[in-house]
Amino acid sequence: MTIWKPNVTVAAVIEQNGKFLLVEEEPEAGRGLFINQPAGHLDPGESIIQGAIRETLEETAYTFVPEFLVGIYHWHSQRVDTTYIRFAFGGHVTQHDPKRTLDTGIVRAAWFSPEEVNQMIQRHRSPLVMQCIRDYQAGKRYPLELLTHYEP
Repeated sequence: MTIWKPNVTVAAVIEQNGKFLLVEEEPEAGRGLFINQPAGHLDPGESIIQGAIRETLEETAYTFVPEFLVGIYHWHSQRVDTTYIRFAFGGHVTQHDPKRTLDTGIVRAAWFSPEEVNQMIQRHRSPLVMQCIRDYQAGKRYPLELLTHYEP
C-alpha cells in the first residue's frame, strides 16, 4: 500500500498602500524567474503560523505579523506531479532589514499593484498566487484560532 502525502506550504498575502509584497525567484536553474508570495514549506516542529513568519523573513527581510487566514488551498502540479496544501495568511509587516541576505533562489522582494501582478500572470509560480490575492481582495478573513498547534 502506497501512502500519499501532500506537501504543506505557507504563504503571506501582504498588502500595503494598495500594493502586494511578492518575491521574484528562480526555483530551478534554467527555468527563468517566477513571481510568488513569500512562501515555502513548513519546517519540522514549527507551527503553521511560525512557518509563515519565518518564510516571509527569509524571503523578504520583513518581519510578518499574521492577523488572519485568507484560505487553505489544495493544488496539484502536473509538471512535478506533486500535491500542495497551502495555508495563506494575511497580515502586516513591521521592521525591514535591508542588509539581510535573502533565501537561496530569491532574486528580490518588491511591492506590486494588483494590475502589475495580473500583467505578470504568465510568470506566477502557481495559480495560487493570483487566487490568494483575489480571495484577499474579496475580504476572505478567517480567525487564526482555527489553527491549533498541539505539542504534548
